[in-house]
Amino acid sequence: MLMLLLICSWKVDPDEVNALAQLMTWKSAVADIPYGGAKGGIGCNPGDLSKSELERLTRVFTQKIHDLIGVHTDVPAPDMGTNAQTMAWILDEYSKFHGHSPAVVTGKPIDLGGSLGREAATGRGVVFAAEALLAEHGKAIKGLTFAIQGFGNVGSWAAKLIHERGGKVIAVSDITGAVKNPNGIDIPELLRHKESTGSLKDFQGADSMDANELLVHKCDVLIPCALGGVLHRGNAADVKAKFIIEAANHPTDPEADEILAKKGVVVLPDIYANSGGVTVSYFEWVQNIQGFMWDEQQVNRTLQNYMTRAFHNIKNMCQTHDCNLRMGAFTLGVSRVARATLLRGWEA
Repeated sequence: MLMLLLICSWKVDPDEVNALAQLMTWKSAVADIPYGGAKGGIGCNPGDLSKSELERLTRVFTQKIHDLIGVHTDVPAPDMGTNAQTMAWILDEYSKFHGHSPAVVTGKPIDLGGSLGREAATGRGVVFAAEALLAEHGKAIKGLTFAIQGFGNVGSWAAKLIHERGGKVIAVSDITGAVKNPNGIDIPELLRHKESTGSLKDFQGADSMDANELLVHKCDVLIPCALGGVLHRGNAADVKAKFIIEAANHPTDPEADEILAKKGVVVLPDIYANSGGVTVSYFEWVQNIQGFMWDEQQVNRTLQNYMTRAFHNIKNMCQTHDCNLRMGAFTLGVSRVARATLLRGWEA
């Protein structure tokens, strides 16, 4: 069974979709959830469309793929440019053809069978991953400094949870601007400012900064939560963080990876670090199949168990093969898929 993540972006193209589908395969295997990987997208800019136009587009898209998706076949979930409302439209349109089937999509609104904790899941998973990594190095979130690139769903939840744990978020950026405060930013206040103004600009509790400078800002932990390829040959040598948690998909290109490794920077790879979202999508699917919904505490506790166990599995793979965390994660994912393939008798 596949987990299909849906993108609405003007940048979407077949090569990107194929690459991300493969990435989802390894991510699901690393997380140890019973999904394969799939990706799908519509080439558009959702910001240019009205709500009614987005709804019509989503419903027509669902009409074209309703025979390809299904509760035990291919389960869509939201990604860039899509959200719980998008999933609600897909569920409704699919149900016209196949009857009410809440388990056919995840990331739904709570009122339609969505899971508690799903909205925060990716950001919360990033924090659980960071806790597991830091514990391995005898550290904890409390007292460390963090720089977060991206203040959308993932970045804002990660910042909020880090702040609650006593971590000091000293720099934040998004497409509207960037702010810094060496004494720590009041994240609840920044969230209120962003909600009321739609921007990080003019926030009174921090100074403005060049958004490009955030990636090389002095901090203990850097968390890229925005676009891919932001760490590259041109800036990797200037990174001052000791740890990088890849909350975005593929934020570090191969050349930057080599440079960072030589500098001794520990990089926690995206296929593990941002797997909290797909993991709680799996929990949502399980709840829908069971017809029994979990409380939020159970969702968060089970997510923490999955993230912590996955980290230790990656570390074991690193020790076995004497490799870094990225290679360990890919080796774990590929080996699990290969083993399942052999057990099913699909030998070449």
